[in-house]
Amino acid sequence: MKIDQLTTAESDAYMETLTPRQIVAELDKYIIGQDNAKRMVAIALRNRWRRRQVPEDLRDEIVPKNIILIGPTGVGKTEIARRLAKLAQSPFIKVEASKFTEVGYVGRDVESIIRDLLEIGINMVREEEYEKVRGKAEEHAEERLLDILLPTRSPRRPPRRLMGVPAAPGTEEDLEVAQRTRDKFKKMLRSGRLDDRDVEIETQVSALPIVEVFTPAGMEGMDINLKEMFSGILPSKTKRRRVKVPEALQLLVQEELDKLIDTDKVIQLAKHRVEQTGMVFIDELDKVAGSSTVHHGPDVSREGVQRDLLPIIEGSTVSTKHGVVRTDHVLFIGAGAFHMSKPSDLIPELQGRFPLRAELSALTRVDFVRILTEPRNALVKQYEELLDTEGVKLEFTADAVEEVARLAEEVNERAENIGARRLHTILEKLLEEVSFEAPHMTGVTVTVTPEMVRQRLQEIVKSEDLSRFIL
Repeated sequence: MKIDQLTTAESDAYMETLTPRQIVAELDKYIIGQDNAKRMVAIALRNRWRRRQVPEDLRDEIVPKNIILIGPTGVGKTEIARRLAKLAQSPFIKVEASKFTEVGYVGRDVESIIRDLLEIGINMVREEEYEKVRGKAEEHAEERLLDILLPTRSPRRPPRRLMGVPAAPGTEEDLEVAQRTRDKFKKMLRSGRLDDRDVEIETQVSALPIVEVFTPAGMEGMDINLKEMFSGILPSKTKRRRVKVPEALQLLVQEELDKLIDTDKVIQLAKHRVEQTGMVFIDELDKVAGSSTVHHGPDVSREGVQRDLLPIIEGSTVSTKHGVVRTDHVLFIGAGAFHMSKPSDLIPELQGRFPLRAELSALTRVDFVRILTEPRNALVKQYEELLDTEGVKLEFTADAVEEVARLAEEVNERAENIGARRLHTILEKLLEEVSFEAPHMTGVTVTVTPEMVRQRLQEIVKSEDLSRFIL
């Protein structure tokens, strides 16, 4: 079976179970509100599975419908994209459009997005392949470590008969004794009784010279991977290291994992996964959109970034050190507040490559209450678990949660509106003293009440200067 067929069969079996309704339900576990955006990305994800079910002659003609998420900071744009990629088990990268510049200017080349995405895909696939052979690798590493701990003749390698002469008398008995000793050490190793012992192991070290390659600004992709070029010429070197048993076992497991997986297969699988299911989240897209009548700084670079982004978004081939990657079916999700500009300020060609747009609403006090308590990773739950590690039980009353949400809304209205990120700042300031003294409060129950919230934060909220700099 071909690599692409194998990858498609595995992903299709999983994706078939994810209907748009189920995708939205999964996103609801982590993101409050923004139902329109969730429905839009759920349909986009399901369409990927649908495309692979259509006849092959039509399959390549169906391109992904890229999305622009419009909304202020802190309302869940990045979280929606990140959770969607994790749900789909897709290679995912988040970049800021403002970090890139037109080729020829100081800054990053937009094609580096795809190169970085491929590296992420390779790491994903490599970890999956590691998990498939981890048990076997741990067994091999354990046996190698036992050979080091017991340098005498190993029962795994019985003496060979030389020229047909049988082994010396007593050999079988010696092997039985060695096997019992080995089994005893294996039990001690697994129970951790040998963790304090030092062992000397040989590890592979790079024999390559240190070479720095300087390339023109924006031309990162033109540098040659000299390490890979020299790796086949210079002989590999080993170095003897003296380390503790757990570290030695870890190093040996990694060596065995590298031996058991096929790197070429990993790269092929990763390239196919990136091309078919890769996702790129381009944040701050509004920063490179500028009205033709109003100039804010280097506009030539802004439009240049858009024109450089256009080929990879509409579909092109990007050269990487692992070969070319086609971007025709990579899903691009753009995002931005679009306060100072509008999506219509993007160049027309780029607008056409983002046919779907979802506007995310600003968060209200009710949303803040839900964010604090409902999601699986709710902030209140996070602080409760963090302090529980110190033996401190933290409890929030319902009224206290309401008060935190009210203060967050008030500060957002008076200062810059940073959405749900304001909750992180307020809770950290609220629980600062408890977090500091927690190691000395084992067994204590701390109940957060509305009075406690007001006492700790009200003065800061009242003072506009303090709230601006502290909250």
